[in-house]
Amino acid sequence: MPGSATIRVPEADVSSATVRPELDQAPAPRKRHINWALKAALPIAAVLLNGLLLFVLVSLSLAAGERHEVITVASAGAFLVCAAVIMVLAVSVRRPMMELQDKIARVTLGDMDASVSFADRNDEIGDLGRDFNEMVAQLKASREEIQRLHQTQMSRAEHFATLGELAAGLAHEIRNPLAGIAGVIEIVSRDLPPGSPARSVIKDAKEEAVQINRILTDLLETARPKPPQFQVSDIAGTAEHAVMFARQQAITKRITIELEKDESIPAFGHDPNQINQVLLNLLLNAIQAMDKPGTIYVTLRRDKDTALITVADQGKGIAPEALPNIFRPFFTTKGHGTGLGLSLARRIVESHRGTITVRSEVGKGTQFVICLPIAHSQPQGS
Repeated sequence: MPGSATIRVPEADVSSATVRPELDQAPAPRKRHINWALKAALPIAAVLLNGLLLFVLVSLSLAAGERHEVITVASAGAFLVCAAVIMVLAVSVRRPMMELQDKIARVTLGDMDASVSFADRNDEIGDLGRDFNEMVAQLKASREEIQRLHQTQMSRAEHFATLGELAAGLAHEIRNPLAGIAGVIEIVSRDLPPGSPARSVIKDAKEEAVQINRILTDLLETARPKPPQFQVSDIAGTAEHAVMFARQQAITKRITIELEKDESIPAFGHDPNQINQVLLNLLLNAIQAMDKPGTIYVTLRRDKDTALITVADQGKGIAPEALPNIFRPFFTTKGHGTGLGLSLARRIVESHRGTITVRSEVGKGTQFVICLPIAHSQPQGS
């Protein structure tokens, strides 16, 4: 089935400026812990104290003077050993850990140029430093890539916004003279003799004017979308209205449209005009997709707090490579399509906080499923 795609034109100005975090912001206060030196010294002191007590017991056989000298020397040695171990730990462990803690705080504040100086050490501490520096480098590269993509997207959004404003202005300028041309054609057609061959030309001109007006209307509604006017009404009645108009188009191709309703669906808030527009667009696309007589099935059913509307045809289907693109701006598989029908349909459904999905198989047909929330249906932004 021929498809079209959704165009979204930002209404507000967008900026490509990238906001960087403040690097001079003070780090968050940390929870106070027991000093690392005290935790390291306690087990060492306990071992040395036990050794010293054992040494005192062994030295009981010595004379009192000699024993005091030996104990004094042993105590001084134990103290020096403990102090030396703490000093070694302070240089080899504490200093790198304090530096790492400071660098982590800077990275948290957004400084991706932070790196530790002990990464060249040939031990586990050095491995930790090298891993940290590599991690920060990867984070920096990822952030730069994200910023580049963000700027690209913002630039495209500005481009689409400009195009949307230009398209809306052109559509307004074209519709006014088009209405005058259509009026002149209508007047001329009245003055033509009944058997005049020009009547067929006038008929074609009228149809082309109507087609141009429809395209301009779709373009305006896409460029400057109107918010839905929610009112509590019967979704089945909305579907019946769309089916009634579509049947008039289907008669000439000997296509029937069957509507199956679920009476358990209560009346809920939606914009009947917009939903009718969506369903009518899907039905007309389905009719155009069917090259031979067949049936289009429109089904309404309820799934908990969701109303499901299915439009299924027996047409030629959509190629798998085209399926991901049918909701893209101005994408169409029809030779005469504008690519705005499905785009407008998806925008309307999403403004109802719903979804629209498609499944298709070449040669067998296409099925669109619209999901609309029954409970708390409100316009977006309310």
